[in-house]
Amino acid sequence: MDEYAWSYPAPGLRPWIGRYTGYRQRGVAPARHRGLPSPYLTLIFTLDDPLVMAAHPDPRQAPGRYRALAGGLHLAPALITHDGRQSGVQVAVHPLGCRAIFGVPAAELANLDVDAGALLGDRFVGETRDRLRCAPDWPARFAVLDAVLGGLLREDTGPSWAAHAVRRLFGTGPVSVAGLASEVGWSPRHLTDRFRAEVGIRPKEAARVARFDRARRAMRPGVRLADVAAAHGYADQSHLVRDFRVFAGCAPSRWLADEFGNSGLRQAPVELGGDFGFVQAHAGPGDDDGRYD
Repeated sequence: MDEYAWSYPAPGLRPWIGRYTGYRQRGVAPARHRGLPSPYLTLIFTLDDPLVMAAHPDPRQAPGRYRALAGGLHLAPALITHDGRQSGVQVAVHPLGCRAIFGVPAAELANLDVDAGALLGDRFVGETRDRLRCAPDWPARFAVLDAVLGGLLREDTGPSWAAHAVRRLFGTGPVSVAGLASEVGWSPRHLTDRFRAEVGIRPKEAARVARFDRARRAMRPGVRLADVAAAHGYADQSHLVRDFRVFAGCAPSRWLADEFGNSGLRQAPVELGGDFGFVQAHAGPGDDDGRYD
């Protein structure tokens, strides 16, 4: 059995949350999946079996099993496994939404995966999972997320310069660190230090992650890698391959084989902050629109 659904959040949550995704698989082949860097943090509530993290972006973190997980921005892949069953709902949290949802700057979660109960409280996580499991369908589950996450929103959403910098760096076009520093009235070094303290990665790394995320979502069997590289701001195909090895830990050909397999079906991501988990679905416009916002 394969189920896959997605939805945008309620309008009041859209400045802080990009998209909801729901998934349920049973009776499929056991698999391992790479959770890749992206412009979003991750919040996952499992429905049945726990989420099994075989390896975290930070190798110093021990493997673990999670009923609910919060993951920060990261620059290396995570490895997620399942034994043929997985289910949950996932929330793509904008870096600017980290303070609003979790009450901490995104930098505190950078390169980390943590039990969501440590941030939101075990009671909140338990009650949310109960409500999600009792909901009759995916629209009802997404409505539960609207209600519970809307109730979490805090007034502290971070400094205005961070909002400007994040939107520019994670936007749809390239921007230089020097140019962005000039926009906010700082030196490039001062911007880099302040941005890393708030978001957890450097501005140049943020721009690279955004470019990589757009490029890899455009990749599929039959699409020339050189064309993807040219369309997404890479100097050439070799440049894209180098970035892929850094952020995915493998060559693009290996990732394509793992994600699409011999069937030509997309192992569609069900986590937008780092692709923790996946379900198998035909690739479509919703899978490849770059950033889900």
